[in-house]
Amino acid sequence: MIPYPALLLRRSLLALALLVPLLAGAQEDTIRKNLAERVPMLQSIDEVRATPMDGLYEVRVGKEVLYTDAEGNYLIQGQLFDTRAQKNLTQERRDALNAIAFDALDLDNAFTLVYGEGTRQLAAFEDPNCPYCKRFEKDLSMVDDVTVHVFLIPILGQDSVRKAEQIWCSDDRAQAWTDWMIDDVKPKGTGQCNTDALKANLAFAREHGITGTPTLIFEDGHRVPGAIDTAQIEELLGQR
Repeated sequence: MIPYPALLLRRSLLALALLVPLLAGAQEDTIRKNLAERVPMLQSIDEVRATPMDGLYEVRVGKEVLYTDAEGNYLIQGQLFDTRAQKNLTQERRDALNAIAFDALDLDNAFTLVYGEGTRQLAAFEDPNCPYCKRFEKDLSMVDDVTVHVFLIPILGQDSVRKAEQIWCSDDRAQAWTDWMIDDVKPKGTGQCNTDALKANLAFAREHGITGTPTLIFEDGHRVPGAIDTAQIEELLGQR
């Protein structure tokens, strides 16, 4: 038989456990209500959740991360740092929101470049007329032991569309790509073949908010927008 004081304590803890989610829900409702009434851009909030900092709540609209107090009286747009762990919590959250699962990529819509043994993997969304992509490809060629899946997304005009079609319709897509991106040898051919892959890539980019090139996706889903140099590529490949 459980002693009476212990039974009371157990019941109190159980009641508290049931109460906490209700309080959290009420807090979220208060924040949503007050911010929606006071800030027009926050009429539709996707998520409200507590942060590790007491009294500070994250407000997420799409992939935008903001912060507020428990009543929604104040709104903060900025970075939240954990000084003990030396972490940028805001950037970590944004990285998680922007991540793309590697197995969500349809590799049939890409061609591959293999450097060394190619045991590490990387996906790159690129436009053939993007100068930053050209710089990235030259740096990438100096990285060893990586397989790169190149997804063509011609977003910089009609000439990009034509070049992407010519490269995709080449007998050796990888060679046509490196000839152009590294050696400035223009792709040849009519570009007449099934280019549904390019349309699928553009649709995928729109769905996932890929608006610039190059955009890199690592095996763990981590996304990096923009060109990075050899040292950064190696560092990120080593972390994934």
